[in-house]
Amino acid sequence: MPVLYVVACGGRPAADLPDFVASAQQDGWVVCVVATPDGLKFLDAGVLEAQTGYPVRSRYKEPDEPDVLPPADAFVVAPATFNTVNKLVAGISDTLALGLLNEGIGLGRPVIVVPTPNVGLSNHPAFKTSLRTLRGWGVMVLFDPASVPPLDSDTTTPPPPFPWPATLDALRALPR
Repeated sequence: MPVLYVVACGGRPAADLPDFVASAQQDGWVVCVVATPDGLKFLDAGVLEAQTGYPVRSRYKEPDEPDVLPPADAFVVAPATFNTVNKLVAGISDTLALGLLNEGIGLGRPVIVVPTPNVGLSNHPAFKTSLRTLRGWGVMVLFDPASVPPLDSDTTTPPPPFPWPATLDALRALPR
């Protein structure tokens, strides 16, 4: 069975990963979850470990430690933060999540990125350039500027729903 790495960055939608993981598993994927350090703040690692049978990884292993995850055949980055998107384009691997994504892109593995910036960050020139670059590399970017949440300080407007259904559709469209 193919192996999917779900990379979770620091954002509220990371709390919804169990449902997405269950859907991917029903579609025949072996799922492993990798989180950025801030991503760990938003997800329940114990629930995801029980669900996947693999530890949620967030740091590089020690040189003498064995790999505990099988190699990835595909990646979904959801939610993808402004920081992770821009670092990925720059080739920065200062977290395990970025290192694995950079390797995956270099190996030609399918990568789906679902950014979740607020309106201010979504309009930043570096972010717009990063999205174009990722798409040029063959990365599938699921980003609808019309659904960008308000600024973090705006608590009167609820954020739009995260595009989990579209993310699952994109995953289902990947060749296996």
